[in-house]
Amino acid sequence: MTDKLIIDGSHGEGGGQILRSALSLSAITGRPVRIEKLRANRKKPGLAAQHLTSVRAAAMLCDAEVKGAELGSQTLQFIPRKPVRAGDYFLDVAHAREGGSAGAVMLVLQTLLPPLALATGVSNVMLRGGTHVDMSPSYDYVHDVWLPTLARMGVRAELSLMRSGWYPVGRGEVKLRIEGAEKLLPLRLEHRGPLRAVTGRALVANLPAHICERMAAHARYLLEQAGMAAKIETVVMKAACPGAGLYLTAHYENSLAGFGAQGKRGKPAEQVAEEACFALLQHYRSGAALEQHLADQLILPTALCRGESVFGVERISPHLVTNAWVVERFGLARIDIVPAADGTGFVKILASG
Repeated sequence: MTDKLIIDGSHGEGGGQILRSALSLSAITGRPVRIEKLRANRKKPGLAAQHLTSVRAAAMLCDAEVKGAELGSQTLQFIPRKPVRAGDYFLDVAHAREGGSAGAVMLVLQTLLPPLALATGVSNVMLRGGTHVDMSPSYDYVHDVWLPTLARMGVRAELSLMRSGWYPVGRGEVKLRIEGAEKLLPLRLEHRGPLRAVTGRALVANLPAHICERMAAHARYLLEQAGMAAKIETVVMKAACPGAGLYLTAHYENSLAGFGAQGKRGKPAEQVAEEACFALLQHYRSGAALEQHLADQLILPTALCRGESVFGVERISPHLVTNAWVVERFGLARIDIVPAADGTGFVKILASG
């Protein structure tokens, strides 16, 4: 496809997911895009370091011609010139801004993975930046929840943490290995089945060990009060700056669900545990197969499958609805979002391929 697609970056939720999904799909389809009013609904509109790194990453995959790839830019033109190539790639979010950045490398990874998952051959990607950053998927979430769910669709990817990176310095490092697949399989997750286990990790970097021990102990207590036994590891690690967080995974018979909370100066370890446990219990009581974040992160991959995918979701978020809108603009799938009276819902993706 050579006709340029114009995308309104202020549509719906109006955040960075519009950019990332458009970049992935443009690289995959070869269709040029122009995104206007980028991140218009954010306090600081336009491209931040993490978004600029995603643009550079996608451009590397398909030798794209890019215009407007600058910090703060609210208009971007992206024109793929070649099919996506498997290979070895390196990206550092710190290179996108003078003085460095703790921009979320997991979001850059989520831009790269769909195109490389369909490319012929093996790719090795090294990413540097923030691995555990608020308001974005953590390394633990991607490793424990997102990638295992994609594996059910035929995505063959392995992720390893070389060094953790926290706000505000970053400098974490992850390695991703992806073996391209000829096709992806539809995903059906209408029902999660019974809860089998809850696992987790309480992490601290450059901080006393008692902080992660308190997070883990309080989380175990809260979940035990709800009738759940949880196996939570405590991990003390080194990083370029201090950081802390708790990351939990609910293992259901048919699905996985991930929850996390970040620590910060002045925030008690117990509060971090309460935030992560509250999110887990809220999802558990909803009865839905997927938590809201995983659902919106599966919209794009399922649109690349052959056939119909269906999943139940705890909450139909503006993020999910906006991401579905972007995917439909490329004509790859029809997406039906069916809300229920209790706030949960189902998402049906009928891929046209």
